Amino acid sequence: QVQLVESGGGLVQPGGSLRLSCVASGSFYFNSYTMNWYRQAPGKERDLVARIISGGSAYYTDSVKGRFTISRDNAKKTVYLQMNSLKPEDTAVYYCNSVIRGYDYWGQGTQVTVSS
Repeated sequence: QVQLVESGGGLVQPGGSLRLSCVASGSFYFNSYTMNWYRQAPGKERDLVARIISGGSAYYTDSVKGRFTISRDNAKKTVYLQMNSLKPEDTAVYYCNSVIRGYDYWGQGTQVTVSS
């Protein structure tokens, strides 16, 4: 059984920073799998924010390029999302995700609120 547990969300003022973490557990070789961060704002669909493949290459949606950085620590089975220069429109529940052995795993989500 695979579990993904996010942490690090909270309330931050515009222009501030947060770092989200997602710790994976279970019987799988973490190093081999692509890890994703999604977000879902109220009334909107869940959208991909950033992705990091096993070799470390990253993809970002246009709205976060230059502000967010995804990284991974394979020894800790953890993926991070460093979020800088946060904007009110970044407010959402952020989810960690990976497709492992054909199954789509999701964390429980962590709330990020950007407001003054």
